[in-house]
Amino acid sequence: MKPIAAVIFCVASAASLNASASIVTGSTRVIFDGSRQAASLSVENSDKVTNLVQSWISPAKGSPLKKENMIITPPLFRLEAGKKASIRIVRSGLPVPEDRESLLWLNVKGIPATDGSEGKNTMQIAINSKIKLIYRPAALKGQTPESSAEKLKWNLTAKGLQVNNPTPFYMNFSRIEINHQALSGQYFVAPFSTLSISEGVMSPHGKVTWSLINDYGVKGPDKVTSY
Repeated sequence: MKPIAAVIFCVASAASLNASASIVTGSTRVIFDGSRQAASLSVENSDKVTNLVQSWISPAKGSPLKKENMIITPPLFRLEAGKKASIRIVRSGLPVPEDRESLLWLNVKGIPATDGSEGKNTMQIAINSKIKLIYRPAALKGQTPESSAEKLKWNLTAKGLQVNNPTPFYMNFSRIEINHQALSGQYFVAPFSTLSISEGVMSPHGKVTWSLINDYGVKGPDKVTSY
């Protein structure tokens, strides 16, 4: 164990670590308008060095969409320090549900250029940003999750508190508080589905204070529901 520990110590001593999110996205989510063929996301290099920006799509659990439904362009490019650019998300032409929203994850990673200065050994760590990419069909244009928020149904079951979403929208919660106890988890409920919440203090009857995150990533007004 001693030789291994010595090697680790030497590596840590010889290299300084730089772990920061150098590539900043312009929003915390992308709402893809189904009446269009493409959407975009702005990115900015807040680092002092050039970054290689890598972007890709990954599937979301329970969503009917696959990563092949969308194409990222460009998937890899250089971005100078302090500069901005746009990532385009384009429909691939594969069929998607047109009666409800669908979810994918958009990943953006900045890989900083290494410092080649003489006598300086720097280990750069790439930070990955993962944001929601929500496809909203053309049939839902002009509507928002907030406009249907009152349709959510809250009930207490043997599995805990359940929220039923009978709407075609993803409901992303900014806050859930059960009987004055705020939940620490990040919750969302898919269209036409039910979410079970086991966290928090449950009683046969109580109140839930909750709010949604809107299309711009901003917390909406608090709502109070009895169960």
